[in-house]
Amino acid sequence: MRRASVAAAVVAIAAVTATPASAINTYNATPAPERTEVGALVATWDNDDNPATPDRVDWVCSGAMVDRDTFLTAAHCTTDWPSNVQFYVSLEQDVQSALDRAPGTPAQKAAAVGVRGVAHNDPDYPGTSSDPHDISVVEVPARQVAARWSFTPATLPSAGLLDAMGPRALDTAEYTAVGYGTQEAQNGPGGHTHPGGGVRMKATLGFNALNNNWLRLSMIESQGYGGACYGDSGGPNFATIGGKRVLVATTITGDAPCYATNVTYRLDAPAARSFLAPFVALP
Repeated sequence: MRRASVAAAVVAIAAVTATPASAINTYNATPAPERTEVGALVATWDNDDNPATPDRVDWVCSGAMVDRDTFLTAAHCTTDWPSNVQFYVSLEQDVQSALDRAPGTPAQKAAAVGVRGVAHNDPDYPGTSSDPHDISVVEVPARQVAARWSFTPATLPSAGLLDAMGPRALDTAEYTAVGYGTQEAQNGPGGHTHPGGGVRMKATLGFNALNNNWLRLSMIESQGYGGACYGDSGGPNFATIGGKRVLVATTITGDAPCYATNVTYRLDAPAARSFLAPFVALP
């Protein structure tokens, strides 16, 4: 299991080794085969005494294509790895099953399910609790991606979009989190576990709060909401604004059991836009 942390006192929603099952969480969540722009970040790395030959492969986070060759995810997903780590982007609906079926070495398995890319992290990560600069992109060869999957890149927000909406519009907007992460905490003999993951799922969330760089979304089950959990880091949070689906924030952290709040990094804020500008055309 590999988990990453972000900022001072929060629990990061990073990846865990998983078996095929529903992702995001089990309550108020459904499969998302139509969200073809949303993908999983797959990594190969070394876990023994021979770093020249990677011996591990797993999906580790979520993300979304924001143009034909740019996969947006979180910086805590692409940092603190062994030097021989290689990243792949997969737009498979069930990436865990695809990895399980793929033959060969870890590198061959990764290539069977994804396209190899190069990660670029915000150089100011990990920043501060008010702005962790927790954002990263993985650049992939556009032709290779297009040869394997059809998708329409996610629409990014204009500068200050969420600020301009105002409290009422923020409260009534429809928010959707998409990702490959695990289920909410379940009690067992050994304590809490987070089963499942590796399948692209979606859940509707509600507005909670807006800060300079954070959008907090409610995942309260009794209110009809679902939400993100471990492995959903870097995954998109869409808002339907004026009838259009906009990728307004990426999943970063939340409460440890995955029951209450999804804390997401705003993409309409200056820091995120400054990082993204060299990689993708911004509205």
